[in-house]
Amino acid sequence: MKRRARRRGSTWRIAVWAIIVALVLMLPLSAMHVTDDVDWSAFDFAFAGALLIAAGVACELALRVTDNWAYRVGAGVAVASILILVWVNGAVGIIGTEDDDANLMYGGVLAVLVIGAVIARFRPDGMARALFAAALAQALVGVIALAGGLGSSNDPEWPRDILGLTAFFVALWLASAWLFQKAAARPLASA
Repeated sequence: MKRRARRRGSTWRIAVWAIIVALVLMLPLSAMHVTDDVDWSAFDFAFAGALLIAAGVACELALRVTDNWAYRVGAGVAVASILILVWVNGAVGIIGTEDDDANLMYGGVLAVLVIGAVIARFRPDGMARALFAAALAQALVGVIALAGGLGSSNDPEWPRDILGLTAFFVALWLASAWLFQKAAARPLASA
């Protein structure tokens, strides 16, 4: 009985994730009919859909791993941070424009996080360290971009964009790390 109720709850959550993905993808589709500033290709929609589905799956897995609220919220913040970083970087770029090769450095930030998470086997104490390392990597990318003047030739808002977005993402990584550290203080219980 309990297993059937849990499965029914999962079905509803999956339906909610699907609705969220559909609604988010409707925003640019609608905007394309209103303005010429939004011009998405089929690839853009497929990429955004895949990114949103991956984020939903990651959140769903975090919900199933534990009932520890700090772990769940920390995972949600981390997933949202990844989603926003990839989305912003792909849409407009952080360093210069989206076509600037310097933006590829943010892939290194994500690699640090993913490798750290896998090494930690997604345990909260290791996740806290992996997210702290991601915050350091994010800050390092910002320092490299500023020191090298990367993106300054084609960004009228340089260096404000780099400073602001670097601080924003560092804060998100650190908030998630803090939540995982809080989760580490309490043993994980299966959901």
